[in-house]
Amino acid sequence: MEPSGGRKERPKPREPAARLEKAKQKSAQQELKQRQRAEIYALNRVMTELEQQQFDSFCKQMQAPSE
Repeated sequence: MEPSGGRKERPKPREPAARLEKAKQKSAQQELKQRQRAEIYALNRVMTELEQQQFDSFCKQMQAPSE
């Protein structure tokens, strides 16, 4: 019997390359997700500002005839 418990080391020559590729894909996916999130927040901010401008305009139109 071997002192290491009878286990044999298996050569895995492709594992580091596969692991590296998987890490790159995960990183690229995270970057895409971050960019999309930033774009959504920016679009939301612009839409909120536009909505506020339109609401202010509407309020001014509603006040004008009553004066």
